[in-house]
Amino acid sequence: MFPIGDQNPTTLRPWVNYALLAANLLMFAWEYMAGVPGSLLTGSYGVVPARFLSDVGGELFTVFTSMFMHGGLAHIGGNLLFLYIFGDNLEDSLGHARYLLFYLLSGIVAAAAQIAIDPGSHAPIVGASGAIAGVLGGYLILFPRAPITVFFGFLFLVFPAWIVVGQWFLWNLFLGLGSLGPDKSGGVAFFSHIGGFVAGLLLVRPLIGQRKRPTAESWSGWKPPPKRPPPSDPWR
Repeated sequence: MFPIGDQNPTTLRPWVNYALLAANLLMFAWEYMAGVPGSLLTGSYGVVPARFLSDVGGELFTVFTSMFMHGGLAHIGGNLLFLYIFGDNLEDSLGHARYLLFYLLSGIVAAAAQIAIDPGSHAPIVGASGAIAGVLGGYLILFPRAPITVFFGFLFLVFPAWIVVGQWFLWNLFLGLGSLGPDKSGGVAFFSHIGGFVAGLLLVRPLIGQRKRPTAESWSGWKPPPKRPPPSDPWR
């Protein structure tokens, strides 16, 4: 069940989300020009738990640089699709500045969770997945019944967000627990996803404060509805 879009309108232009998408693409282009993505630069600018814990002050910058690095086209493609689908509604609800703070805090907690679970690892942690997992957690809290269009088998169907996001989290939790053990090393940083998601769940309501949330669409059936005309003032 792979999400390809939501049917949840926004009232603000998501400039911060666009900037985050662009920053990830620019960093990936830099990686690509420097060589094969996932090689030298990820080792220098990714979070390496063992190295980080031995020199927290000197390695703190990697918590932020790692959020914008990826190991390949599939990695960045999947991450940016999720950010594009879910991020605009979070920015619409939180406002530009608070959304950026929410995103960065989710990424920080994500990195901390993976470091805590595997402090001796020398494998670099890279990717926007942890911060984007926070976006998913926040979306689940604010828009649990929002209609999400997914590719399921050979069909395009619509599910409520709580099913789409819930199954994503349970799958990551299952794989994360399965990755524990003395013989497991490297691979996907599942606990970064789990930590970021939990951070998103907990941070979104305190950060939204008294700000009025936009009206959300609610799931009403499995089939995608006809497309609606764009809002009258999309640049507001």
